[in-house]
Order: sequence, then C-alpha cells, then structure tokens
Amino acid sequence: MLLSKSCEYAIRAALCLASVETVGYTSVREISEALKTPAPFLAKIAQTLTQAGILRALRGPNGGVALARPAGEITLKEIVLAMDGPDIFTECVLGLPGCGHRKPCPLHHEWMPARERIGQMFGAVTLADTAASIRAQDYRLAFTTAD
Repeated sequence: MLLSKSCEYAIRAALCLASVETVGYTSVREISEALKTPAPFLAKIAQTLTQAGILRALRGPNGGVALARPAGEITLKEIVLAMDGPDIFTECVLGLPGCGHRKPCPLHHEWMPARERIGQMFGAVTLADTAASIRAQDYRLAFTTAD
C-alpha cells in the first residue's frame, strides 16, 4: 500500500472515533481492541495526531482521546499529512529524486494524474462522510478471521 502502517491505523482510529459518536473521551485501549491493533503502537499514533491538532487527549482514569474538531472539519488528507507527510501527493511513485516532465521515471505519466486524483479525494473526504458510510453500509474497520 502507498500509506504507511501508522497512517492506515491513524485513519482507522480517527474513523472509529467519528463513527461511534460518543461524548467525551475514548481510551486508546478501547480503540485498540475495536480495531484489533497493538495498543502501544496506537498510543504513539494518537500522540502524533494530538500534536497535529486532529485529536485531543486527556490523561487519567476517565481520560483517553477524542476528535479535536467536528468530524466534518477533518479530512483524510490531514491525517495522511500528519502521519506520512506530503510525499504521496508530491513525490515519484518509485522514489526517484528529480522525477518530473523533464526527467520522468517509467511510471511518471501514469502516476502523476493518479497522484493528483488521490490528493483531491483525500482532501475532499471528511471523517464525517466516511463515518456515515460506515454506519449506513456496515463497513468494517478491523481485520476479521477471514482476512
């Protein structure tokens, strides 16, 4: 996949928070159990998302994480940028420096329009949009035994 494992987990965790519509904070352990992801890894991801202003965190027995803003104001692109940076939206798919119209890689002409569409899609889709489809279509966020 083009996204790092950290980024995949970050998107899934944010969608988990957006789709349950709880008031208050949800513990990282609860999210970890729901998504079947390692809690320590998810805690580091939550810290990064908190530093990026996507989540807010509260320590203590009733603490956890929550979305820092309404789900309709957080795009998937914000999460990707916080976790992986802009490379998926700007760089060569083969990782070649200086790839461009003057010195393209073998996939440049196919990747450039795809990269632009990916950027537009991730920038247009909010957590609220995706959470609504999760609830309406019963989409899954966690691995199942059939995976």
